[in-house]
Amino acid sequence: MLAEAVTALSARRDVLELGDADFDYLATEHETMLVKFYAPWCGHCKKLAPEFEKAASRLKGLVQLAKVDCTANSDTCGRFGVTGYPTLKIFRSGKDSAPYDGPRTANGIYNYMKKQTGPDSVHLKSKEDLQNFVNNYDASIVGVFSGTEALRLAEFLKAASLLREQFRFSHITDLQITEEHTQTESVLLFRPPRLTNAFEDSVVVFKDYLTISSLRRFIRDHIYGLCPHMTVENRDRLRVRDLLTAYYDLDYHHNVRGSNYWRNRVMKVASKYTGRGLMFSVANKGDFQAELEDDYGLGTSDGGELPFVTIRTKLGHKYTMREEFTRDGQSLERFLEDYFAGRLKRYIRSEPVPEKNTAPVKAVVAESFDEIVNDPDKDVLIQFYSPSCPHCKRLEPVYRELAETLYSDPNIVIAKMNAVENDVPLGYDVQGFPTIYFAPVGKKDDPVRYQGTRELKDFLKFLKREASHNLVLPGFKDEL
Repeated sequence: MLAEAVTALSARRDVLELGDADFDYLATEHETMLVKFYAPWCGHCKKLAPEFEKAASRLKGLVQLAKVDCTANSDTCGRFGVTGYPTLKIFRSGKDSAPYDGPRTANGIYNYMKKQTGPDSVHLKSKEDLQNFVNNYDASIVGVFSGTEALRLAEFLKAASLLREQFRFSHITDLQITEEHTQTESVLLFRPPRLTNAFEDSVVVFKDYLTISSLRRFIRDHIYGLCPHMTVENRDRLRVRDLLTAYYDLDYHHNVRGSNYWRNRVMKVASKYTGRGLMFSVANKGDFQAELEDDYGLGTSDGGELPFVTIRTKLGHKYTMREEFTRDGQSLERFLEDYFAGRLKRYIRSEPVPEKNTAPVKAVVAESFDEIVNDPDKDVLIQFYSPSCPHCKRLEPVYRELAETLYSDPNIVIAKMNAVENDVPLGYDVQGFPTIYFAPVGKKDDPVRYQGTRELKDFLKFLKREASHNLVLPGFKDEL
Protein backbone atom coordinates (compact mmCIF):
# COMPACT_ATOMS: atom_id res chain seq x y z
CA MET A 1 0.00 0.00 0.00
CA LEU A 2 2.75 2.44 0.99
CA ALA A 3 4.79 1.55 -2.12
CA GLU A 4 1.73 2.17 -4.35
CA ALA A 5 1.10 5.53 -2.69
CA VAL A 6 4.73 6.57 -3.18
CA THR A 7 4.59 5.50 -6.86
CA ALA A 8 1.39 7.48 -7.44
CA LEU A 9 2.87 10.56 -5.74
CA SER A 10 6.01 10.28 -7.85
CA ALA A 11 3.92 10.01 -11.02
CA ARG A 12 2.01 13.18 -10.13
CA ARG A 13 5.32 15.00 -9.61
CA ASP A 14 6.43 13.96 -13.10
CA VAL A 15 3.63 16.12 -14.54
CA LEU A 16 4.75 19.75 -14.60
CA GLU A 17 2.13 22.25 -13.40
CA LEU A 18 2.06 25.43 -15.48
CA GLY A 19 0.04 28.62 -15.19
CA ASP A 20 -0.35 32.16 -16.51
CA ALA A 21 2.72 33.37 -14.59
CA ASP A 22 5.24 30.80 -15.76
CA PHE A 23 3.93 29.03 -18.89
CA ASP A 24 6.04 30.89 -21.46
CA TYR A 25 9.16 30.79 -19.30
CA LEU A 26 9.06 27.08 -18.45
CA ALA A 27 7.65 25.77 -21.75
CA THR A 28 10.63 27.10 -23.74
CA GLU A 29 12.97 24.91 -21.66
CA HIS A 30 11.57 21.72 -23.22
CA GLU A 31 12.22 20.66 -26.81
CA THR A 32 9.04 18.56 -26.87
CA MET A 33 6.21 18.84 -24.35
CA LEU A 34 2.66 17.49 -24.15
CA VAL A 35 0.32 19.85 -22.29
CA LYS A 36 -3.06 18.89 -20.86
CA PHE A 37 -5.48 21.81 -20.47
CA TYR A 38 -8.16 20.76 -18.00
CA ALA A 39 -10.82 21.73 -15.46
CA PRO A 40 -10.90 20.06 -12.02
CA TRP A 41 -14.66 19.37 -12.28
CA CYS A 42 -14.43 17.68 -15.70
CA GLY A 43 -15.25 13.95 -15.59
CA HIS A 44 -13.20 13.12 -18.69
CA CYS A 45 -10.23 14.99 -17.17
CA LYS A 46 -10.48 12.93 -13.98
CA LYS A 47 -10.53 9.73 -16.03
CA LEU A 48 -7.48 10.81 -18.02
CA ALA A 49 -5.42 11.97 -15.01
CA PRO A 50 -3.99 8.60 -13.82
CA GLU A 51 -3.17 7.52 -17.39
CA PHE A 52 -1.48 10.86 -18.04
CA GLU A 53 0.57 10.54 -14.85
CA LYS A 54 1.71 6.99 -15.68
CA ALA A 55 2.74 8.11 -19.15
CA ALA A 56 4.66 11.05 -17.65
CA SER A 57 6.70 8.65 -15.51
CA ARG A 58 7.55 6.42 -18.47
CA LEU A 59 8.45 9.39 -20.68
CA LYS A 60 10.63 11.04 -18.03
CA GLY A 61 13.83 12.25 -19.64
CA LEU A 62 12.36 11.91 -23.16
CA VAL A 63 9.26 14.11 -23.28
CA GLN A 64 7.94 16.43 -20.58
CA LEU A 65 4.23 16.18 -19.73
CA ALA A 66 2.53 19.21 -18.22
CA LYS A 67 -0.92 20.42 -17.20
CA VAL A 68 -2.74 23.73 -16.97
CA ASP A 69 -5.82 24.26 -14.79
CA CYS A 70 -7.98 26.46 -17.04
CA THR A 71 -10.28 27.53 -14.19
CA ALA A 72 -7.31 29.28 -12.57
CA ASN A 73 -5.30 30.20 -15.67
CA SER A 74 -7.82 31.47 -18.19
CA ASP A 75 -5.35 33.76 -20.01
CA THR A 76 -3.09 30.89 -21.07
CA CYS A 77 -5.98 28.64 -22.04
CA GLY A 78 -7.65 31.41 -24.01
CA ARG A 79 -4.43 32.22 -25.82
CA PHE A 80 -4.17 28.67 -27.12
CA GLY A 81 -7.83 28.43 -28.14
CA VAL A 82 -8.92 25.94 -25.49
CA THR A 83 -12.72 25.63 -25.54
CA GLY A 84 -13.29 22.12 -24.13
CA TYR A 85 -11.71 19.79 -21.61
CA PRO A 86 -9.42 18.04 -21.64
CA THR A 87 -7.53 19.56 -24.58
CA LEU A 88 -4.07 18.16 -25.30
CA LYS A 89 -1.47 20.00 -27.36
CA ILE A 90 2.11 19.29 -28.39
CA PHE A 91 4.57 22.14 -27.85
CA ARG A 92 8.07 22.40 -29.29
CA SER A 93 10.43 24.80 -27.53
CA GLY A 94 7.45 26.68 -26.12
CA LYS A 95 5.53 27.02 -29.38
CA ASP A 96 2.17 25.39 -30.06
CA SER A 97 3.17 22.75 -32.64
CA ALA A 98 0.14 20.50 -33.15
CA PRO A 99 -2.98 19.17 -31.45
CA TYR A 100 -2.56 15.78 -29.80
CA ASP A 101 -5.03 13.41 -31.41
CA GLY A 102 -3.56 10.12 -30.21
CA PRO A 103 -4.86 7.57 -27.69
CA ARG A 104 -5.55 8.49 -24.07
CA THR A 105 -4.21 5.44 -22.30
CA ALA A 106 -0.80 5.42 -20.59
CA ASN A 107 0.63 3.02 -23.19
CA GLY A 108 -0.92 4.95 -26.05
CA ILE A 109 0.38 8.32 -24.86
CA TYR A 110 3.82 6.81 -24.28
CA ASN A 111 4.07 5.25 -27.73
CA TYR A 112 2.63 8.30 -29.49
CA MET A 113 4.89 10.82 -27.76
CA LYS A 114 7.99 8.65 -28.01
CA LYS A 115 7.64 9.04 -31.78
CA GLN A 116 7.77 12.82 -31.28
CA THR A 117 11.38 12.68 -30.11
CA GLY A 118 14.35 12.82 -32.43
CA PRO A 119 14.27 13.71 -36.13
CA ASP A 120 11.16 13.42 -38.30
CA SER A 121 13.00 10.88 -40.44
CA VAL A 122 16.10 8.92 -39.42
CA HIS A 123 18.98 9.05 -41.92
CA LEU A 124 20.15 5.46 -42.50
CA LYS A 125 23.71 5.11 -43.80
CA SER A 126 24.26 1.35 -44.11
CA LYS A 127 22.49 -1.94 -44.70
CA GLU A 128 22.94 -2.67 -41.02
CA ASP A 129 21.18 0.60 -40.13
CA LEU A 130 18.31 -0.38 -42.44
CA GLN A 131 18.00 -3.85 -40.93
CA ASN A 132 17.98 -2.48 -37.39
CA PHE A 133 15.38 0.16 -38.27
CA VAL A 134 12.86 -2.16 -39.97
CA ASN A 135 13.28 -4.94 -37.38
CA ASN A 136 10.65 -3.21 -35.25
CA TYR A 137 7.30 -4.00 -33.65
CA ASP A 138 5.66 -1.41 -35.96
CA ALA A 139 5.74 -0.84 -39.70
CA SER A 140 8.51 1.30 -41.21
CA ILE A 141 8.46 3.83 -44.08
CA VAL A 142 11.83 4.20 -45.82
CA GLY A 143 12.50 6.86 -48.46
CA VAL A 144 15.14 5.79 -51.00
CA PHE A 145 17.06 8.58 -52.74
CA SER A 146 20.20 8.86 -54.87
CA GLY A 147 21.78 11.56 -52.73
CA THR A 148 21.21 14.37 -50.25
CA GLU A 149 20.31 16.76 -53.10
CA ALA A 150 17.65 14.48 -54.62
CA LEU A 151 14.67 16.52 -55.83
CA ARG A 152 11.94 14.63 -53.94
CA LEU A 153 13.82 14.20 -50.64
CA ALA A 154 12.56 17.54 -49.31
CA GLU A 155 8.96 16.52 -50.08
CA PHE A 156 9.48 13.20 -48.28
CA LEU A 157 10.84 14.99 -45.20
CA LYS A 158 7.84 17.33 -45.17
CA ALA A 159 5.52 14.30 -45.23
CA ALA A 160 7.50 12.69 -42.41
CA SER A 161 7.11 15.85 -40.34
CA LEU A 162 3.34 15.83 -40.84
CA LEU A 163 2.81 12.09 -40.28
CA ARG A 164 5.44 11.22 -37.67
CA GLU A 165 2.82 10.92 -34.92
CA GLN A 166 1.36 7.86 -36.64
CA PHE A 167 4.24 6.23 -38.53
CA ARG A 168 8.00 5.59 -38.38
CA PHE A 169 10.07 7.29 -41.10
CA SER A 170 13.65 6.97 -42.29
CA HIS A 171 15.51 7.83 -45.48
CA ILE A 172 18.52 6.58 -47.43
CA THR A 173 20.75 8.56 -49.79
CA ASP A 174 22.68 5.61 -51.21
CA LEU A 175 20.76 3.36 -53.62
CA GLN A 176 23.05 0.40 -52.95
CA ILE A 177 21.69 0.02 -49.42
CA THR A 178 18.26 -1.06 -50.74
CA GLU A 179 19.37 -2.71 -54.00
CA GLU A 180 17.59 -5.99 -53.16
CA HIS A 181 14.25 -4.14 -52.97
CA THR A 182 14.55 -1.36 -55.56
CA GLN A 183 17.09 -0.01 -58.05
CA THR A 184 15.58 3.46 -58.32
CA GLU A 185 14.38 6.27 -56.09
CA SER A 186 11.18 5.27 -54.36
CA VAL A 187 9.56 4.73 -50.96
CA LEU A 188 9.49 1.32 -49.29
CA LEU A 189 6.91 0.23 -46.72
CA PHE A 190 8.27 -2.56 -44.51
CA ARG A 191 5.60 -4.46 -42.62
CA PRO A 192 6.56 -5.57 -39.08
CA PRO A 193 8.53 -8.86 -39.04
CA ARG A 194 6.09 -10.28 -36.46
CA LEU A 195 3.31 -10.09 -39.07
CA THR A 196 5.22 -11.87 -41.85
CA ASN A 197 2.94 -14.28 -43.71
CA ALA A 198 2.55 -16.27 -46.93
CA PHE A 199 -0.40 -14.25 -48.24
CA GLU A 200 1.20 -10.85 -48.94
CA ASP A 201 4.59 -9.22 -49.51
CA SER A 202 6.56 -8.01 -46.49
CA VAL A 203 7.79 -4.98 -48.45
CA VAL A 204 5.60 -2.76 -50.62
CA VAL A 205 7.18 -0.39 -53.15
CA PHE A 206 5.72 3.08 -53.82
CA LYS A 207 6.20 3.93 -57.50
CA ASP A 208 4.04 7.01 -58.10
CA TYR A 209 5.25 10.60 -58.29
CA LEU A 210 6.09 11.59 -54.74
CA THR A 211 3.98 14.29 -53.12
CA ILE A 212 2.71 14.57 -49.58
CA SER A 213 -0.80 13.61 -50.72
CA SER A 214 0.28 10.63 -52.84
CA LEU A 215 2.54 9.29 -50.07
CA ARG A 216 -0.23 9.70 -47.51
CA ARG A 217 -2.60 7.68 -49.75
CA PHE A 218 0.03 4.99 -50.28
CA ILE A 219 0.59 4.58 -46.55
CA ARG A 220 -3.14 4.59 -45.83
CA ASP A 221 -3.80 1.90 -48.44
CA HIS A 222 -0.94 -0.43 -47.49
CA ILE A 223 0.14 0.13 -43.88
CA TYR A 224 -2.25 -2.40 -42.38
CA GLY A 225 -2.06 -5.12 -45.00
CA LEU A 226 -4.55 -7.93 -45.40
CA CYS A 227 -5.14 -8.54 -41.68
CA PRO A 228 -3.69 -5.99 -39.22
CA HIS A 229 -3.30 -6.36 -35.47
CA MET A 230 -6.01 -4.14 -33.97
CA THR A 231 -5.15 -2.46 -30.67
CA VAL A 232 -6.86 0.03 -28.38
CA GLU A 233 -4.63 2.68 -29.93
CA ASN A 234 -5.36 2.05 -33.63
CA ARG A 235 -8.96 0.78 -33.51
CA ASP A 236 -10.51 4.13 -34.45
CA ARG A 237 -8.37 4.34 -37.59
CA LEU A 238 -9.31 0.80 -38.59
CA ARG A 239 -13.00 1.27 -37.92
CA VAL A 240 -13.48 3.92 -40.59
CA ARG A 241 -14.18 0.88 -42.79
CA ASP A 242 -16.35 -2.21 -42.40
CA LEU A 243 -14.20 -4.45 -40.19
CA LEU A 244 -14.17 -8.14 -39.23
CA THR A 245 -12.15 -8.91 -36.11
CA ALA A 246 -11.09 -12.24 -34.63
CA TYR A 247 -10.45 -11.89 -30.87
CA TYR A 248 -8.31 -14.46 -29.07
CA ASP A 249 -5.35 -14.80 -26.67
CA LEU A 250 -3.00 -12.84 -28.92
CA ASP A 251 0.40 -11.73 -27.56
CA TYR A 252 2.98 -10.56 -30.06
CA HIS A 253 5.43 -9.58 -27.33
CA HIS A 254 5.82 -13.08 -25.88
CA ASN A 255 4.26 -15.54 -28.34
CA VAL A 256 4.57 -14.51 -31.99
CA ARG A 257 4.11 -18.01 -33.38
CA GLY A 258 1.02 -18.72 -31.29
CA SER A 259 -0.47 -15.33 -32.14
CA ASN A 260 -0.03 -15.99 -35.86
CA TYR A 261 -1.63 -19.45 -35.67
CA TRP A 262 -5.18 -18.07 -35.77
CA ARG A 263 -4.24 -14.99 -37.80
CA ASN A 264 -2.98 -17.20 -40.63
CA ARG A 265 -6.32 -19.04 -40.65
CA VAL A 266 -8.20 -15.75 -40.82
CA MET A 267 -5.92 -14.55 -43.63
CA LYS A 268 -6.40 -17.73 -45.65
CA VAL A 269 -10.14 -17.03 -45.71
CA ALA A 270 -9.69 -13.25 -46.06
CA SER A 271 -7.60 -13.73 -49.22
CA LYS A 272 -10.73 -15.13 -50.90
CA TYR A 273 -12.78 -12.01 -50.14
CA THR A 274 -10.45 -9.18 -51.16
CA GLY A 275 -12.19 -6.37 -53.02
CA ARG A 276 -15.54 -7.02 -51.31
CA GLY A 277 -15.37 -3.91 -49.08
CA LEU A 278 -14.63 -5.75 -45.82
CA MET A 279 -11.37 -5.37 -43.90
CA PHE A 280 -10.03 -8.12 -41.62
CA SER A 281 -8.13 -7.86 -38.32
CA VAL A 282 -7.09 -9.78 -35.22
CA ALA A 283 -7.00 -8.53 -31.62
CA ASN A 284 -6.22 -9.64 -28.09
CA LYS A 285 -9.57 -10.43 -26.48
CA GLY A 286 -8.26 -9.35 -23.07
CA ASP A 287 -7.70 -5.80 -24.37
CA PHE A 288 -11.32 -5.61 -25.53
CA GLN A 289 -13.04 -7.57 -22.76
CA ALA A 290 -15.42 -4.80 -21.72
CA GLU A 291 -16.30 -4.01 -25.33
CA LEU A 292 -17.01 -7.66 -26.15
CA GLU A 293 -19.28 -7.96 -23.14
CA ASP A 294 -21.07 -4.62 -23.53
CA ASP A 295 -21.29 -4.34 -27.32
CA TYR A 296 -21.70 -8.00 -28.32
CA GLY A 297 -22.90 -9.85 -25.23
CA LEU A 298 -19.84 -12.11 -25.33
CA GLY A 299 -18.08 -13.24 -22.15
CA THR A 300 -14.34 -13.96 -22.27
CA SER A 301 -14.99 -17.44 -20.88
CA ASP A 302 -17.03 -18.26 -24.00
CA GLY A 303 -15.25 -20.29 -26.64
CA GLY A 304 -12.12 -21.17 -24.64
CA GLU A 305 -9.05 -20.78 -26.84
CA LEU A 306 -11.11 -20.36 -30.01
CA PRO A 307 -11.47 -16.85 -31.47
CA PHE A 308 -14.59 -14.72 -31.18
CA VAL A 309 -15.44 -13.23 -34.57
CA THR A 310 -17.39 -10.00 -35.02
CA ILE A 311 -18.14 -7.56 -37.80
CA ARG A 312 -18.64 -3.85 -37.11
CA THR A 313 -19.56 -1.72 -40.12
CA LYS A 314 -18.61 1.93 -40.50
CA LEU A 315 -22.31 2.72 -39.90
CA GLY A 316 -22.11 1.01 -36.50
CA HIS A 317 -23.99 -2.19 -37.41
CA LYS A 318 -22.73 -5.22 -35.47
CA TYR A 319 -22.73 -8.94 -36.19
CA THR A 320 -21.31 -11.92 -34.31
CA MET A 321 -20.32 -15.38 -35.54
CA ARG A 322 -22.24 -17.76 -33.31
CA GLU A 323 -20.86 -20.93 -34.87
CA GLU A 324 -17.63 -22.22 -33.32
CA PHE A 325 -14.48 -21.15 -35.19
CA THR A 326 -13.19 -24.28 -36.98
CA ARG A 327 -9.50 -24.73 -37.70
CA ASP A 328 -10.17 -25.38 -41.39
CA GLY A 329 -11.82 -21.95 -41.72
CA GLN A 330 -15.09 -23.39 -43.04
CA SER A 331 -17.23 -21.81 -40.30
CA LEU A 332 -15.70 -18.40 -41.01
CA GLU A 333 -16.45 -18.81 -44.73
CA ARG A 334 -20.08 -19.68 -43.96
CA PHE A 335 -20.33 -16.61 -41.72
CA LEU A 336 -18.95 -14.39 -44.50
CA GLU A 337 -21.24 -15.88 -47.13
CA ASP A 338 -24.23 -15.14 -44.89
CA TYR A 339 -22.94 -11.62 -44.25
CA PHE A 340 -22.48 -10.73 -47.91
CA ALA A 341 -25.85 -12.33 -48.77
CA GLY A 342 -27.59 -10.17 -46.15
CA ARG A 343 -28.77 -13.18 -44.16
CA LEU A 344 -27.24 -12.18 -40.81
CA LYS A 345 -29.28 -10.55 -38.08
CA ARG A 346 -27.68 -7.45 -36.59
CA TYR A 347 -26.69 -7.62 -32.94
CA ILE A 348 -28.27 -4.81 -30.97
CA ARG A 349 -27.71 -4.36 -27.26
CA SER A 350 -31.17 -3.49 -26.01
CA GLU A 351 -33.42 -3.66 -23.01
CA PRO A 352 -36.75 -5.39 -23.64
CA VAL A 353 -39.36 -3.30 -25.46
CA PRO A 354 -41.83 -2.07 -22.80
CA GLU A 355 -45.18 -3.84 -22.93
CA LYS A 356 -46.93 -0.58 -21.96
CA ASN A 357 -45.61 2.82 -23.00
CA THR A 358 -48.45 5.22 -22.25
CA ALA A 359 -46.66 7.71 -19.95
CA PRO A 360 -46.11 11.27 -21.27
CA VAL A 361 -42.36 10.56 -21.55
CA LYS A 362 -42.04 7.63 -23.96
CA ALA A 363 -39.50 4.96 -23.00
CA VAL A 364 -37.21 4.10 -25.92
CA VAL A 365 -34.89 1.09 -26.14
CA ALA A 366 -32.49 0.22 -28.95
CA GLU A 367 -34.97 -2.23 -30.48
CA SER A 368 -37.70 0.42 -30.62
CA PHE A 369 -35.53 3.42 -31.57
CA ASP A 370 -36.37 3.32 -35.28
CA GLU A 371 -40.07 2.90 -34.60
CA ILE A 372 -40.33 5.83 -32.15
CA VAL A 373 -37.51 8.30 -32.78
CA ASN A 374 -37.27 7.78 -36.55
CA ASP A 375 -41.04 7.87 -37.06
CA PRO A 376 -41.21 9.95 -40.28
CA ASP A 377 -44.41 11.69 -39.16
CA LYS A 378 -43.27 12.79 -35.68
CA ASP A 379 -40.87 15.35 -34.25
CA VAL A 380 -39.04 13.65 -31.37
CA LEU A 381 -37.03 15.07 -28.47
CA ILE A 382 -34.89 12.24 -27.11
CA GLN A 383 -32.93 12.32 -23.86
CA PHE A 384 -30.05 9.86 -23.41
CA TYR A 385 -29.54 9.24 -19.71
CA SER A 386 -27.83 7.07 -17.13
CA PRO A 387 -29.84 5.76 -14.15
CA SER A 388 -27.01 6.76 -11.80
CA CYS A 389 -26.55 10.27 -13.19
CA PRO A 390 -27.50 12.97 -10.62
CA HIS A 391 -28.02 15.59 -13.38
CA CYS A 392 -30.51 13.25 -15.06
CA LYS A 393 -32.43 12.83 -11.80
CA ARG A 394 -32.62 16.61 -11.34
CA LEU A 395 -33.88 16.99 -14.89
CA GLU A 396 -36.58 14.33 -14.52
CA PRO A 397 -39.42 16.49 -13.09
CA VAL A 398 -38.81 19.26 -15.65
CA TYR A 399 -38.66 16.76 -18.51
CA ARG A 400 -41.85 15.09 -17.32
CA GLU A 401 -43.61 18.48 -17.08
CA LEU A 402 -42.48 19.23 -20.66
CA ALA A 403 -43.98 15.95 -21.85
CA GLU A 404 -47.23 16.61 -19.98
CA THR A 405 -47.42 20.09 -21.50
CA LEU A 406 -47.11 18.70 -25.02
CA TYR A 407 -49.10 15.53 -24.43
CA SER A 408 -52.06 16.80 -26.48
CA ASP A 409 -49.84 17.65 -29.47
CA PRO A 410 -50.16 14.67 -31.87
CA ASN A 411 -47.10 15.68 -33.88
CA ILE A 412 -44.40 15.61 -31.22
CA VAL A 413 -42.97 12.96 -28.89
CA ILE A 414 -40.90 13.51 -25.74
CA ALA A 415 -38.79 10.42 -25.12
CA LYS A 416 -35.82 9.10 -23.20
CA MET A 417 -33.44 6.16 -23.50
CA ASN A 418 -31.10 4.51 -21.01
CA ALA A 419 -27.81 4.87 -22.91
CA VAL A 420 -25.97 2.55 -20.52
CA GLU A 421 -28.09 -0.50 -21.35
CA ASN A 422 -28.89 0.27 -25.00
CA ASP A 423 -26.81 0.89 -28.13
CA VAL A 424 -26.82 4.54 -29.12
CA PRO A 425 -27.50 4.88 -32.88
CA LEU A 426 -25.03 6.44 -35.29
CA GLY A 427 -25.44 10.20 -35.57
CA TYR A 428 -25.94 10.73 -31.84
CA ASP A 429 -22.77 11.71 -30.00
CA VAL A 430 -23.33 10.74 -26.38
CA GLN A 431 -20.26 11.31 -24.20
CA GLY A 432 -21.97 12.41 -20.98
CA PHE A 433 -25.38 12.52 -19.35
CA PRO A 434 -27.95 13.78 -19.92
CA THR A 435 -27.47 14.34 -23.66
CA ILE A 436 -30.55 15.58 -25.51
CA TYR A 437 -31.25 15.59 -29.25
CA PHE A 438 -34.17 16.72 -31.41
CA ALA A 439 -35.02 14.57 -34.46
CA PRO A 440 -37.51 16.57 -36.56
CA VAL A 441 -39.66 15.36 -39.44
CA GLY A 442 -37.64 15.20 -42.65
CA LYS A 443 -34.27 15.43 -40.87
CA LYS A 444 -33.97 12.14 -39.03
CA ASP A 445 -30.43 11.68 -40.37
CA ASP A 446 -29.34 15.05 -39.00
CA PRO A 447 -30.62 15.41 -35.41
CA VAL A 448 -30.08 18.70 -33.59
CA ARG A 449 -28.34 18.67 -30.21
CA TYR A 450 -30.08 20.63 -27.46
CA GLN A 451 -27.54 22.83 -25.69
CA GLY A 452 -29.79 25.28 -23.85
CA THR A 453 -30.61 25.48 -20.16
CA ARG A 454 -32.76 22.70 -18.73
CA GLU A 455 -35.82 24.70 -17.78
CA LEU A 456 -39.35 24.18 -19.09
CA LYS A 457 -39.59 27.58 -20.72
CA ASP A 458 -36.29 27.15 -22.54
CA PHE A 459 -37.20 23.68 -23.81
CA LEU A 460 -40.46 25.09 -25.18
CA LYS A 461 -38.70 27.99 -26.90
CA PHE A 462 -36.26 25.57 -28.53
CA LEU A 463 -39.05 23.30 -29.75
CA LYS A 464 -41.10 26.21 -31.07
CA ARG A 465 -38.07 27.28 -33.11
CA GLU A 466 -37.06 23.82 -34.37
CA ALA A 467 -40.35 21.95 -34.73
CA SER A 468 -41.72 21.14 -38.18
CA HIS A 469 -45.19 22.37 -37.15
CA ASN A 470 -46.83 24.88 -34.83
CA LEU A 471 -46.76 23.52 -31.30
CA VAL A 472 -49.98 22.91 -29.43
CA LEU A 473 -49.23 24.75 -26.18
CA PRO A 474 -52.37 25.48 -24.16
CA GLY A 475 -51.72 28.11 -21.52
CA PHE A 476 -48.20 28.98 -22.71
CA LYS A 477 -48.82 31.38 -25.59
CA ASP A 478 -48.20 34.52 -23.54
CA GLU A 479 -44.92 33.24 -22.10
CA LEU A 480 -43.55 32.34 -25.53
